[in-house]
Amino acid sequence: MKFLDQAKIFLHSGKGGPGCLAFRREKYVEFGGPNGGNGGRGGDIVFEAVNTLNTLIDFRYQQHYKAESGQYGMGDNRTGASGEDLIIKVPVGTQILDEENDTVLADLIEDGQRLVFLKGGDGGFGNAHFKSSTNQAPRKTTPGWPGQEMTVWLRLKLIADAGLVGLPNAGKSTFLAASSNAKPKIADYPFTTLHPNLGVVKAGSYDFMIADIPGLIEGAHEGHGLGDRFLGHVERTRVMLHLIDCTQDDIVGAYNTIRGELEQYGHGLDTKPEIIAINKVDALGEELAEDQRKTLEDAIGKPVMKMSAVSGQGVKDALYALGKTIYDSKEEERRIESGEDDEAFSP
Repeated sequence: MKFLDQAKIFLHSGKGGPGCLAFRREKYVEFGGPNGGNGGRGGDIVFEAVNTLNTLIDFRYQQHYKAESGQYGMGDNRTGASGEDLIIKVPVGTQILDEENDTVLADLIEDGQRLVFLKGGDGGFGNAHFKSSTNQAPRKTTPGWPGQEMTVWLRLKLIADAGLVGLPNAGKSTFLAASSNAKPKIADYPFTTLHPNLGVVKAGSYDFMIADIPGLIEGAHEGHGLGDRFLGHVERTRVMLHLIDCTQDDIVGAYNTIRGELEQYGHGLDTKPEIIAINKVDALGEELAEDQRKTLEDAIGKPVMKMSAVSGQGVKDALYALGKTIYDSKEEERRIESGEDDEAFSP
């Protein structure tokens, strides 16, 4: 299945049915008069987030969605049937934006979350509605109210616990394949990964999801390379694993390039917890790899791990570090939501 994380669609909720003009005229019926029923209500446009979808590819083949209209009112004071709601299922993590693709109108981040996005039109009144003591035979009816229509963009931001970032050919896809059952494309040329990949990882008691995005290059925030479009898929992560190819000459420059792009992108990516690891240490040998690690660690003032996704060296250590960071983040979030921190500091 092809991955698609953006789609433009047109929505139209159902219009209300018109009211009915009718009179009751029967022999031996003493009280006749107006009995036209009201029109039925139009169907709503409803979005539902489901975890059985992970791409917006379905919206490439169908871009127009219209809910059912309400039925006409009928005689004998019968109200027309309401139109059925149109439920549009989208992956968890989908955002709904306006036609200009710059204002977020809704964000569906939980499985089963529903949103009535466009309301259907109300049904019109039949002539029985206008009956009164001074107007006993009204011939007035009203048409149903029109439905709402709107063109929107759908944008998917994957729900993952950890994100992989780095320059092209840093070994991100190899790491994902080595640590999960995901099977991303792996080759010895830049930009092998053209769309994000997800993998579920189990490291001891830790169980979490990793998102691998296409590599970044200098100027990605200006559209260079594949640009920073896919960085949205790591916005929701709790930690990032920054992989650096230790076989290149300037590993400090490689690190600073990615950090600069994260800062330019914003959205809190530059402040997320970060685990840094030099990859492909099996290609240098233990002594040279340690020199590269020490060089980078001294330059940036942060701890740096060594690993090789191909040989498996250091992979478990990196996974355990990711798992512990994710666990600590969830525990802190739970304490804040339950108010335990407030109780601890209360006088």
